[in-house]
Amino acid sequence: MTGTLFLCATPIGNLNDITARVLDTLREVDLIAAEDTRNSIKLLNYFQIKTPMTSYHEYNKFEKAEQIIQWLKSGKNIALITDAGTPAISDPGEVLVARCIEEGLHVTSLPGCCACITALTLSGLSTRRFCFEGFLPTDKKEKKMILGELERETRTIILYEAPHHLKRTLQELYETLGERRITLCRELTKKFETVFSTTLEEALTYYNENEPKGEYVLVLEGLNRQSLILDKQEEWSRLSIEEHMQVYIDQGIDKKEAMKKVAADRGISKRTVYQNLLKNQNV
Repeated sequence: MTGTLFLCATPIGNLNDITARVLDTLREVDLIAAEDTRNSIKLLNYFQIKTPMTSYHEYNKFEKAEQIIQWLKSGKNIALITDAGTPAISDPGEVLVARCIEEGLHVTSLPGCCACITALTLSGLSTRRFCFEGFLPTDKKEKKMILGELERETRTIILYEAPHHLKRTLQELYETLGERRITLCRELTKKFETVFSTTLEEALTYYNENEPKGEYVLVLEGLNRQSLILDKQEEWSRLSIEEHMQVYIDQGIDKKEAMKKVAADRGISKRTVYQNLLKNQNV
C-alpha cells in the first residue's frame, strides 16, 4: 500500500492557531517535509512533537519531490508544512502535489491559516470576488505583463511583498493602476499586527518616510466595473457606427445581431444605430 501526503497548514504568527487535527497528524506521520527545518523545529518543540523532518524548499523542489514520491510509494505517510500558512499556496509544495497527482498518489489537505485570506477579511474591501497574485515576478518583462493585466482587473487583488521591495512595488502599482484604495497587512495574528487602510498615493508617502518592516500582504481594490464600461465606450466612440458595425460583420455576425452589439457597446438604443445606418444607406 502507498502512503498519503498530508498538506498541513501551520500558524502564520500565533502558534495557538494550529488545529488539533494538524497536531495529531504531525505526531502520527512517518516523516515531516518542512520548508526550513530550523524554523519548523521551533513549532515541533513547542508542541512536543518528535517526528523526524526532511527539508523541502524552493531550491530542491524538483529532485526532492521525486525522493518523497518514492517514500510515499514505499508506504510512508508524509506531512508537508511550510514556514507559515498553507502549503502549495505561493509555495514550492505545488510542485510536489502536482507530481503526486500525476503518480496517482493520495493527497489530502488539512485546512488552517492562510495569510492571503486572513488579510482579505481584514481589508474592508470587497471579498465576493478576488484574485491572488502572490509575489510579483522579478523578471521585468513578466512583471510588466502582469501589472498590465492587473490594470483592468475588476476583482479585489491580493499580493505578497517583502519589506525591502515594498516601496518599489507600491510605486509600480501606482504608476500602472493609478490611484486605488489599498490595505497593507503585516505581523498578522501576532502581538503587533498592523492593518493599514489607505490609498496607493498615501501609502507611498508614508513608506518614503517610514521604513517598511516585516512581510506584507497587500489587498488592493479592483477597477470599478463602471469605469471599465466607460473606457470601452470611449474606445468604441473613436469608430463611426458604420466602422463599428463592420467589426462584427467581419466576424460573420448577421446585421441584426451586429446592431444589437453596437448599441450595447456604445450605450445607445438599437433605433439610434438603425437610423444612423439608414441615413448613410448602410441597411
